[in-house]
Amino acid sequence: MTDRKAQLIVDGIDEPIELPVYSGTEGPDVIDVRALSGKGLFTYDPGFVSTAACESKITYIDGDKGILLHRGYPIEQLAEKSDYLEVCYLLLNGELPTPEQKAKFVDLVMHHTMVHEQITYFFRGFRRDAHPMAIMVACVGALSAFYHDSLDISEPYHREVCAFRLIAKMPTLAAMCYKYSIGQPFMYPRNNLTYADNFLHMMFGTPCEDYRPSPVLARAMDRIFLLHADHEQNASTSTVRLAGSSGANPFACIASGIAALWGPAHGGANEAVLAMLQEIGDESRIPEFVKRAKDPDDSFRLMGFGHRVYHNFDPRATVMKASCDEVLKELGKENEPLLKIAKRLEQIALEDDYFIKRKLYPNVDFYSGIILKAIGIPTNMFTVIFAVSRTIGWISHWSEFHSSPNRIGRPRQLYTGSRQRDYPE
Repeated sequence: MTDRKAQLIVDGIDEPIELPVYSGTEGPDVIDVRALSGKGLFTYDPGFVSTAACESKITYIDGDKGILLHRGYPIEQLAEKSDYLEVCYLLLNGELPTPEQKAKFVDLVMHHTMVHEQITYFFRGFRRDAHPMAIMVACVGALSAFYHDSLDISEPYHREVCAFRLIAKMPTLAAMCYKYSIGQPFMYPRNNLTYADNFLHMMFGTPCEDYRPSPVLARAMDRIFLLHADHEQNASTSTVRLAGSSGANPFACIASGIAALWGPAHGGANEAVLAMLQEIGDESRIPEFVKRAKDPDDSFRLMGFGHRVYHNFDPRATVMKASCDEVLKELGKENEPLLKIAKRLEQIALEDDYFIKRKLYPNVDFYSGIILKAIGIPTNMFTVIFAVSRTIGWISHWSEFHSSPNRIGRPRQLYTGSRQRDYPE
């Protein structure tokens, strides 16, 4: 941070208003506008696109350069050399673990994977065709009714225990949502499996026989978790922070994040990719849809291309593309119709000047949807898996918020309604 000042000149106020200017370790400088409320002024920034609502040390994004850093480490390096649970430790604690620290952390997480048996009764109250995100919002929020022994958010140990429980139990709840929807029995987690192996076991295993996922599929699943672990102050993370600012318990806060993620403008992108591929239907129709995508008067858009934050190549997409190729080869699905459409669209986006000039590169959602489809995960589970992945980001930001002085969030507004008026006689 620096001692620089900005001056704001406002008609009707005699003297310029001095506002501190701060510099972070990376990214744009920020102007501290907190003094404006004392002058009877607020800033106006719909969507908060130019507003830094908090200070954070967790994740940094440079969308113009295609950079994503977790605690300073590039996402590409983490995806190559690390795994999801190690990244969880990094996001929570600020540093990579030693081998001993990692082993202890993994052991703690894997021994918290079971959920209270009475939670299984919750599922009987839902319709079998209920959207799994609806069930996740309900069940995660309800965890506070079962694990209320560690809800003192002012106590660091309690916050740590809640973090372990959420990281561990989210895959279990997610797999239960899927099993319930298809009428199969719930599969208990197994502590001797890795995080990704265990999730696939609970998703696709049955009591009738052992299920052992291919190492290629397990690694691909782990990468999906890792690449979606955190993404700075997005809508759901900001929701978790805002809910947390009220002092709400962590399970309620994470449930609020799941609800925000459920919105199609946020967490439904990879599901939208599959819907688009199904709409195209056949490779022969690709030119028709590409032409429509280029037509400014046509509402059709190619889903999974470009990104609101990244104005360059999404750094996660490079890793996800390699993983996608590995999965399709492992499963022998290179020639599956929808996946052939996806590969052809990818080729067009990387070679067509229209897409290149507008930097409409395939993003992480384009490839993750293809991988999940190939593995056999239904599209209505895509956002659930996103929620499982992002839980570590949400709980890390929640914990960071409560680890330093804080205050309840209270956004302001530009009121344009009626002036004060009397009730008619």
